Amino acid sequence: MSALTQLPVSLLELASVPTGLDIRNTLLELRRYAQNADRLGFTRLWLAEHHNMEGIASSATSVLIGDLAANTERMRIGSGGIMLPNHPPLVVAEHFGTLAALYPDRIDLGLGRAPGTDAATSRALHRDERRAEYFPQEVAELQRLLGPDNDADKKQTDGKGVHAYPGRDSNVPIWLLGSSMFSAQLAAQRGLPYAFAGHFAPALARDALSYYRENFQPSSTLETPHAILCLPLVLADTDDEARYLATSSQQRVLSLLYGKPLYLPPPVKDMDAIWDHASRRQVENFLALSVVGSPSTVALKLESLVQQFDVDELMFTNDIYERDKRIHALELLRQ
Repeated sequence: MSALTQLPVSLLELASVPTGLDIRNTLLELRRYAQNADRLGFTRLWLAEHHNMEGIASSATSVLIGDLAANTERMRIGSGGIMLPNHPPLVVAEHFGTLAALYPDRIDLGLGRAPGTDAATSRALHRDERRAEYFPQEVAELQRLLGPDNDADKKQTDGKGVHAYPGRDSNVPIWLLGSSMFSAQLAAQRGLPYAFAGHFAPALARDALSYYRENFQPSSTLETPHAILCLPLVLADTDDEARYLATSSQQRVLSLLYGKPLYLPPPVKDMDAIWDHASRRQVENFLALSVVGSPSTVALKLESLVQQFDVDELMFTNDIYERDKRIHALELLRQ
């Protein structure tokens, strides 16, 4: 049996709104997508926090986590991730403590330190730009708030410690997410599981994942390292169809580069009518770890990637315009 077939397989979602579909129907289709992923045996489905990005409907991340957890039975549902500098740790702990109480042993809390938006929207979120500097301390605070009581919590001047209720003693698993070396270093130091965003930052994947594994310090949370690599996936019955479907994602990356709305457009037959040489290079660099093709082609590409990157789990984005073809891609992947 190959190493690939033994790896857990998971999904990352931005609740991308396809051109021509409204937010309500996008979210209802996301629910159907999650139910199919649950039926097919995927390990987890995470939702990413983004704000003020027209075409991306995952801004109320914990609300969507609750909806998907309520409409699935087995798969873990979580954040990929909550951008911690946007939120007080106490509020995050209360939200995820509530989710964990409703859906025991099924909730993950992935944390990032980026704003997940632009500078103006960060200010609208009342985000202090300096808070990113305190990310390690706020991760530690969340670990305390979600962990068991201890005497140190009670040594406040008023005689009463600050607790997350719900949240306290829920022990919701905390994951550190990253697209650079910073979170890899922190995850290794704290003995936490780690996920690398290869779906948009492929250049540092090898260095970050290698550092994490080589410098991992066992903790009460995790005895051995656990690393996820997230990749863009476009899977179809044939290579030609997959390449055609992949033009939707390519167009959306172009929109991101040009500061346009991020609706997921229908595929096109000829990208050369849309991009020039320079923008094509930028899109291809952005999607350098993209896995596109038929089941046999994708299997070969994934075998190669697993050999290159020593990871414990694979996570995929699945940006296919047609909703039924997106679900079909899940079925092909599980085969």
